[in-house]
Amino acid sequence: MKKLLELAVDETFEIFVLIKGAEVRLAKNGKKFIAFTFQDTTGTIDGKFWDASEEDIARFTPGKVVLLNGKREVYQGNPQVKIFKMREAKETEPYQVGQYIEKAPLEKSVMEEAFSQYLFKIERASWNRIVRFLLTKFHEEFFEFPAAKRLHHAFYGGLAYHTLTLLHLSESIVKEYEKTIPVNSSLLYAGCIIHDLGKVLELTGYTSTNYTLAGNLIGHLVLIDEEIIAACKELKIDPKDEDVILLRHMVLSHHGKREFGSPVVPQLLEAEILHQVDNLDASMQMMNNALKQTGPNEYSERVFGLDNRNFFRPEI
Repeated sequence: MKKLLELAVDETFEIFVLIKGAEVRLAKNGKKFIAFTFQDTTGTIDGKFWDASEEDIARFTPGKVVLLNGKREVYQGNPQVKIFKMREAKETEPYQVGQYIEKAPLEKSVMEEAFSQYLFKIERASWNRIVRFLLTKFHEEFFEFPAAKRLHHAFYGGLAYHTLTLLHLSESIVKEYEKTIPVNSSLLYAGCIIHDLGKVLELTGYTSTNYTLAGNLIGHLVLIDEEIIAACKELKIDPKDEDVILLRHMVLSHHGKREFGSPVVPQLLEAEILHQVDNLDASMQMMNNALKQTGPNEYSERVFGLDNRNFFRPEI
C-alpha cells in the first residue's frame, strides 16, 4: 500500500492516515468545512472536508487515525487531497498513532550523545551552566518536539535534529576560519543549542502540532529569553553580566530581521553565523521536502516558505 507522499497526481487511493490538524472554517455559502492536515511517516498533505456536520466536526479531530479514500491533486501549485469519504480506524486495524508519525533520521539516543559532546565544547562556565540547566529542564520535549508546525523539520525529534545540524554546520565554519577570523565557538555552540528551545513552549507537541496561547501571543524567541533569565536566578548568575547579555542576543537576533520576528538584528559575529546556518538548514529541509515528491526533469510544487518558488529536479 502506498503512503501519502508516494501518490502520483490524480491517483485515487484508500489508506490509513493520522489527522494531524483539523480546523473548522466557514465557506462562502455559510456552511462549515474542515481544513485537514493528514500525516503518515512520509510527511503531510492537506485536504478539505466540505459541508461538515457537527457530528463530523466532533468525530474527526486531531490525533485520530482514519481510513481515507480520495484522490491526490494539486491546487494553486500545492499538493492536496480531494476527499471522497473517510471513517475512523477500528481497533482491529492499524489505529496506533505512533505508526503514522514521521521521525527524525537519527535515533534519540544518538542525538543525546552528540549534544553531550558539544556541551563539553562550551568552555565558558556561565554559558555552559545556563545551557545545561535549560536542556535538563526541557530534555524530553527537546528530543520529541518538531521544529515547526509544518514548514521545516515538522516531525518527531525535528527540533533536536535541526539544532544538531546547526551545530555541525557551525563547527565546520569555526574550523574553516580558525586561522583568519576569531569565532568564539563556545558562544556559537551555546546559542545554537538554545536558539529554538522556546518552541517547546510555543508548540503543543508532535502528534497534532499547534501553537499554544503563549506561542501565538509571545513567540519562542521571547519565551526562551525569559527562561534564560529564570535560569540565571536559579544558578545565582547576574542576568546583567556581559556573558548573559551576549547569549540573550544570540537567541533574540537569530531570525535576522525585525520583520521576521527578531526584536534586534545580529550585531555579533557569532549571531550572524547562527542566523545564516539556521536559515540554510530550514531552506534545505523545505527544498528537500518538495524535491523528494518531484520526478526527474520536473518542477516541484511551490514552496511557501521559500518565496513561493518551485525547484527543478534534473535527471542527472
